[in-house]
Amino acid sequence: MDRASSLLALPATYESRAMGTQHTHLSDEALVALLARGDERALAELYDRVGRIAYGLAFRVLRDERLAEDAVQEAFLAVWRTAATFTAERAKASTWVLTLVHRRAVDIVRREERRRAEPLGEDRVEVETPVPTEDAVWLRLERERVQVALKQLPDTQREALELAYYGGFSQSELAERLGVPLGTIKSRMFAGLTRLRELLDEPALGEGSWKPEFTS
Repeated sequence: MDRASSLLALPATYESRAMGTQHTHLSDEALVALLARGDERALAELYDRVGRIAYGLAFRVLRDERLAEDAVQEAFLAVWRTAATFTAERAKASTWVLTLVHRRAVDIVRREERRRAEPLGEDRVEVETPVPTEDAVWLRLERERVQVALKQLPDTQREALELAYYGGFSQSELAERLGVPLGTIKSRMFAGLTRLRELLDEPALGEGSWKPEFTS
């Protein structure tokens, strides 16, 4: 296990906290920039800031503590290895990290589904891959349309919606985390959802459409 792996394997250790104290004044984006240069202390500090939220996101997807821990560790290793590809103009560093965590959690869900579908022995009947139903295909296409539409929103609106949807934050939590008034968060989310409806060419989000519920 490399140095980055050992830091993530024991996120609550004194070593992790001590190494990150020299970087506590830096922004998340600055930490990622240091990660691109191989700064392990920046990795520890970023984990201290985002690790708990990342684990909560992974657990909501996986519903398994061990698998959620695996997803977070693998995602942060991806952060460590791909930090040089991060572009601050596209998204906030925390959003980027949570997106990687969500993707890894989904990958693990699919991996576990494949593992459970594999025959346990020679005598087991081969499991056929189910043919996607019409509803499943429609849902996948709808999700893809939403993702395309989200990319067309202003950064502040997209950030609020993505953190609420993928991260499970309430509006109050978003306001505290982003350091803006609660009213600003509500305005951003309202404007973002309104624009999404326009982009999706729907006058209203009806039954079956993407409709996240946000709490204050």
